[in-house]
Amino acid sequence: MTTLEIRDLRKRFGDTQALDGMSFTVGDGELYGFVGSNGAGKSTTMRIALGVLEADSGEVLLNGTPLDDASRRRIGYMPEERGLYGKEKILDQLIFLAKLHGVDGAAAKQRGTELLEELGLGERTNDKLDDLSLGNQQRVQLAASLIHDPDILILDEPFSGLDPVAVDVMSTMLTDRARGGVPVVFSSHQLDLVQRLCDRVGIVTRGRMVAEGTVDELRAGGPVRFKVGTTARGWFPEGITLIDDAPTHVILETNSIDDDQRILHAALAAGDVHEFTRVVPDLTDLFKEVVK
Repeated sequence: MTTLEIRDLRKRFGDTQALDGMSFTVGDGELYGFVGSNGAGKSTTMRIALGVLEADSGEVLLNGTPLDDASRRRIGYMPEERGLYGKEKILDQLIFLAKLHGVDGAAAKQRGTELLEELGLGERTNDKLDDLSLGNQQRVQLAASLIHDPDILILDEPFSGLDPVAVDVMSTMLTDRARGGVPVVFSSHQLDLVQRLCDRVGIVTRGRMVAEGTVDELRAGGPVRFKVGTTARGWFPEGITLIDDAPTHVILETNSIDDDQRILHAALAAGDVHEFTRVVPDLTDLFKEVVK
């Protein structure tokens, strides 16, 4: 089993506290969505895990042991700022990167060819990176993070700028790696994808983890809201907040799910009720609530 643990990381840049006790764990075969606004500390956390930056305090553990240069070689990393060579052939680049990780030449070529085929680029192996579309360049960048068959994947905004077909290809590859036992952590602003793909999600703001759990746990723990299909107005019980006032319905917020019957009885007393449902926020709505 493989477990990556981020433990109480702190990092300051001048007057800015970039990380303020960042902590989370990604387990064996888990897809973990790491989300937050720009400047929340996601990339800083990833760079510390990779050894690109040094934390002021805290530690990064692999299976309970602090990461060192040798264990970091077992991580596949896809940076937000892409770093491949535009004038070089894409297969040659993958072979070169594999050799840096200690893979012999024949195995590196086979591995690179298989990855490009899996990513739909099997006929482009001899093309230069600059000759590919931005989406296809992104696919090559993913191949570069996988070329040494890593034990852990860390990806910073891997879906940025991809068309729907490329998103599906990359989603499938990440899901397959997780099912094979590889912990996968990725950041993304595309919360619909995070909601669809991830086993667990961590929401960060101002360098701290402010909400964490499965998508269902996070959504269930969001604001308690009910949609009431009625044209009656002015009947809301005490302590109930009006969130949305539409011609055919209202959305109300309360502090407890146990208020459902109180709200329903008040609505029925005021007039006909055509709909009464719990409004469970999606991850996008929940994110807005948590980080504001």
